[in-house]
Amino acid sequence: MASSAVKSNFYKWHRVLGLMALIPVIFWTLSGLSHPFMSNWFRPQIAKEVFKPLAQSKMKPSLSIQDVMDRNHITSIRNFSLINFNKGTFYQVLGKDSLYNYYSATDGVLLPHGDTDYAEYLARYFTQDSTSAIKSILLQTDFDSQYQPINHLLPVWKVSLNRPDGMDVYIETGQSRMGTFNNNTRKAFLWLFEQFHTWQFLADIGGDTFRNVVLLIIMSIMLLALASGLTVYGLMWKKFKSIKESRKANGTEEKRFIHRYHRQIGLIVSFVMFTFVISGAFHLAVKLHNNEPVKADYGQLIDRRQMDTSNLKLPIADSIIKHIGIVNFNGETFYQVVDDKKQVTYFDASKGKERTNADEEYARFLAGYYKPQASLGNAFKGRVKVDVIRQFDNEYGFINKRLPVERVGYPNGDNWYIETTTSKLATKVAGIDRAEGLSFIFLHKYFGMIWAGKDIRDIVTMLAALGVLVVSLFGLASFIKNK
Repeated sequence: MASSAVKSNFYKWHRVLGLMALIPVIFWTLSGLSHPFMSNWFRPQIAKEVFKPLAQSKMKPSLSIQDVMDRNHITSIRNFSLINFNKGTFYQVLGKDSLYNYYSATDGVLLPHGDTDYAEYLARYFTQDSTSAIKSILLQTDFDSQYQPINHLLPVWKVSLNRPDGMDVYIETGQSRMGTFNNNTRKAFLWLFEQFHTWQFLADIGGDTFRNVVLLIIMSIMLLALASGLTVYGLMWKKFKSIKESRKANGTEEKRFIHRYHRQIGLIVSFVMFTFVISGAFHLAVKLHNNEPVKADYGQLIDRRQMDTSNLKLPIADSIIKHIGIVNFNGETFYQVVDDKKQVTYFDASKGKERTNADEEYARFLAGYYKPQASLGNAFKGRVKVDVIRQFDNEYGFINKRLPVERVGYPNGDNWYIETTTSKLATKVAGIDRAEGLSFIFLHKYFGMIWAGKDIRDIVTMLAALGVLVVSLFGLASFIKNK
């Protein structure tokens, strides 16, 4: 009798928990089914994805950065670079106000609206569209529903072209690169995914922490629903089997086939349900754990008096210089030069002498800046290892956008990825972050099937999500039939 009551209670709680999880499951599976269409099959195409700058020898600047600063009475800057586009060759100067101004490398004259002109040029370069009118060019300093945090790069210019496909291109002018691009179809998928998979509407109501807590509670309910369902089947397996055998022996018609399908398909997809729920819950828990304020980007201000050596007289061939900037750390100022092989070299801005291993030094300095002060005391007790990362991998994935970066590895296993050419933190990976990242890409996004190709992996992921949806709908149908 007691055993029967226990089984009845388990069954009752499974139904209650299943009903509570039903709407979230429908939201997540349907939006999950849309993801391969958004990221793979219906992803818009663009003519060029990478901008290749001219070598400095082909830009032919006649003025140095010092000449430009002196002619325009500029006493300090945050950074500069040399760029060339259809209006000529210019010094792209990041001023004290953190805005870019463009000065001719021939006569030093300021180009009005230079940053928007360059953003338009790059947008037309990436799309190879020289004829469509520009609908708008807006500076974007925050992420939103169409330019999401996964794109990482800020600030960017949102360049909207007046075309039937509604193409928007997001441009980071400081590095002459593209953040992302969206057409009307992708915008619709992004809205669907944001509202029904990441539940942005909850963040709009109560903020990110509120959203993550609510979603974690729902994930816990789903896990309990899954566990109770497996328990019910385990407790009542002999009963289900005897009913099936009795029906076959008597030749009677099955009236509870919906319940049977719910149980059978549920058993088949229980593992993928478990992987989705556990990886999703772990992802949310880590986001809550890492909910500390983000430290502001490293901001330098370099005085004109710290720049004695001309940027045009460095001991490196102009023909291999692809990018040049300036950095200040540990009380010293250096020209930072990227060559045609993406090697980063540093030259003392006072004497023009090359500094060996300076990119590693700068990466260490920036990691120390971004690392919480409370952890610095323990971080340097062992050896800190720094190495260059030139391609994405399982830990530093494609979503991080920035390459190459320096990986600063601490003795406790923490890795801090630094893009030295922008002085920005690309990402940090601590012990729990590493475990969460691997669980998410393998248990939630099925990266373990990447060997079969992206299309096969996406199809398997969709079938898994579809199986979860079918089980949930059969469970709802069986509940209605019982009523």
